[in-house]
Amino acid sequence: MNRYSLFLIAAMLLVGSNVGIGKSIVAFVPVPLFALLRFVIAMAVLGPLLRPARLRRVKPGEWLNLFLQALFGTFGFTLLMLNGVHRTSAVAAGVITSTIPAVVALFSWLFLRERPDGRALASIVLAIAGVVVINLVHADHDAGAEGSLAGNLMVLGAVCCESLYVILSRRLTQTLEPIDICAYTHLFGLLLMLPLGAGALLHFDYASVPISVWMLVLWYGLSASIFSFWLWMKGIRHVPGSLAGVFSAVLPVAAALYGIVFLGERPTFAHGIALACVVVGIGLASLKVRRVPPMAS
Repeated sequence: MNRYSLFLIAAMLLVGSNVGIGKSIVAFVPVPLFALLRFVIAMAVLGPLLRPARLRRVKPGEWLNLFLQALFGTFGFTLLMLNGVHRTSAVAAGVITSTIPAVVALFSWLFLRERPDGRALASIVLAIAGVVVINLVHADHDAGAEGSLAGNLMVLGAVCCESLYVILSRRLTQTLEPIDICAYTHLFGLLLMLPLGAGALLHFDYASVPISVWMLVLWYGLSASIFSFWLWMKGIRHVPGSLAGVFSAVLPVAAALYGIVFLGERPTFAHGIALACVVVGIGLASLKVRRVPPMAS
C-alpha cells in the first residue's frame, strides 16, 4: 500500500469519527452555531495564507471551482451531515455514507471519464456488499426510535455533496496547492455559514455546555477543516477518482466504531462483515495504484 493510499485512509478515518463526534456535540450545541464555529476555528489557523499575492495567482475558473467545492464539500456537507446525525443514529449514518464509493465512481465516470477497471469494480462491489448486509440486519431497528427518515435523507444529501467534493478536488489539485485550496474553500464556507449561525453566536448560553464538549468542538474544527482536508488533498492528486471513492468506504466504518465505543451502540455480526468487506476492498484498490489521466474526449 503506497503512502498516498494511506493519506486517503487517514483522512476518511478522521471524517468518519467526526460523524459520531458531531452527534455528541449537537446534543449540546445548535447545528448552525456548531457549523459556524468549525469555520471560525479553521480560519483562525488558515487565515495567514490569504495573502493578496497568493490570491492574485488564482484564475477565475479556479475561483469558481473553489466556490463549488466549498458549497458542496464544506458548507453543504457540514449542514446536511450534522442535521442528519442529530436526527438519526451513528450506525444509520454510517450505513448511508457507505454508498459514497458507488456515487463517486458514477460521478468519476460522468465528469472525469474515468472508467473503473476490474479491480476497482470489485472493490466497489465489496463496499456495497457491506452496505447491503447492514441494511438488511438493521432495517427494523433503524425504522424505530433511533431512525429518522428526515435524518437519513439529510445524510444521503451529504453523501452526494461529499461525492461532488471528491470530483472537484480531483480537478483542482492539478493546479493549486492543497493547503491553499483548504484556506480558500473554508473562507467561502465561513461566508456562506455566517448568515445562518450569526444569531446563535450572539444569543447562545455558552456556560450550559460542558468543557469536554467545547474540546470536541475544537478538535472537530481542526480535524474536519485542516487535518483530514490536507490528507485527502495530498492523496487525491495521485489516485484516480474511481479508486479514491473506494477509500471513502473507511468513513462509515470509523463512524460505526465511534458509535459503538462512545455512544453505546451495540456491535453486531453485520458490523464485522461490513468491516471485512471494506478492508478487502481497500486492499484490492491499493494494489499497484497509479495515476491515471482522464480519457481524451
